[in-house]
Amino acid sequence: MKSSIFPDWIAALAKGRPLADEVAIVTGASRGIGRSVAETLAQAGAVVALAARSAPELERMQQALSEGGGRVLAIPTDLERDSDITALAEITANDLGMPTILVNNAGIGLYGPLGQFPIRHWDRVMAVNARAPFILCRAVLPYMREVGRGTIINLASVVGIKGYVNQGAYSAAKHALMGMSKVLAQEVQADGIRVHTLCPGGVDTEMAWLSRPDLKREELIQPMEIAGLILFLLRTRDGRAVIDDLHIRRASGSPWF
Repeated sequence: MKSSIFPDWIAALAKGRPLADEVAIVTGASRGIGRSVAETLAQAGAVVALAARSAPELERMQQALSEGGGRVLAIPTDLERDSDITALAEITANDLGMPTILVNNAGIGLYGPLGQFPIRHWDRVMAVNARAPFILCRAVLPYMREVGRGTIINLASVVGIKGYVNQGAYSAAKHALMGMSKVLAQEVQADGIRVHTLCPGGVDTEMAWLSRPDLKREELIQPMEIAGLILFLLRTRDGRAVIDDLHIRRASGSPWF
């Protein structure tokens, strides 16, 4: 697989294919952070199930990664359908092997003041950003328990910690994801399963452009930087130090404390 897309520090983490024994599921894998995460995990040797709604985009990505030497499988998934979510876990286990890594990255943002926010939009945001990760975590846990280890990484956001005007539904969903992750981490610790959350600020994705058009694009965090941090968490999994939650901000932004 071509490594030119990876910064040197990420290429160094991926060297030697340290994830060669891992099977990963990445949601929202067709673009943005999810695409970078899938590329990085495949580069590090993991077998990767690519999940997103767009079958054509996933198939193009599967072809590109396969031609580069990665072992990947495109699984079109609508995270608003419970049956699609459970099927994602089952197809991965049957076709690739029991999943040991889950990256809940997919998300949607719908914005507006809460006083006029449509209930149907609230339900969609909660379904994709909070309900779907819960269902998918529940679906992969039996496989991880059978293997005796596993890593779940939930992409929250700065809005999982803070609140921003016109982002009430998105913030509520990400706060819910954070709360679920905190409890899940305790409930599965004895099973050898770790749960991490990442809370990045503005990342150079379509969602960030739409939600924060005031930010300068050249100052946004790059999706590959988030992927590199995820790879770092996976590379250091067997150490004695554990990072439960990462707060990640733009270098040009103000410190969180």
